Amino acid sequence: MTRKSATNRHKSSKSAALGRSLARGLRQAIAYERGELKGRVEVYNVPPAVDVRSVREKTRLSQADFANRYGFNRRSLQDWEQGRRTPDSAARAYLLVIAANPRAVDEALFRKAS
Repeated sequence: MTRKSATNRHKSSKSAALGRSLARGLRQAIAYERGELKGRVEVYNVPPAVDVRSVREKTRLSQADFANRYGFNRRSLQDWEQGRRTPDSAARAYLLVIAANPRAVDEALFRKAS
């Protein structure tokens, strides 16, 4: 068997697996829409306020470094810390995760592609 045909066979099997996965997902979506399948919904209540400054200070990073490391706008971070604005619920949830487990956030964000 040539190297090219082995590569094509591998691509073909990956394509077939992808096709089966897509078809299964489509069948599940149709069943859900018809009411035949019940989805499970997890509801998380994000607190209405987060002490942004204390979260940042816990990491021992400056405002600029914290904003750059975690993908926040520096000006928004300053506004949150000084009480001029409040982070939206997604940002509050993200800040809570950073406060609870900054190492896990770092591992997720800075994992080297393999």
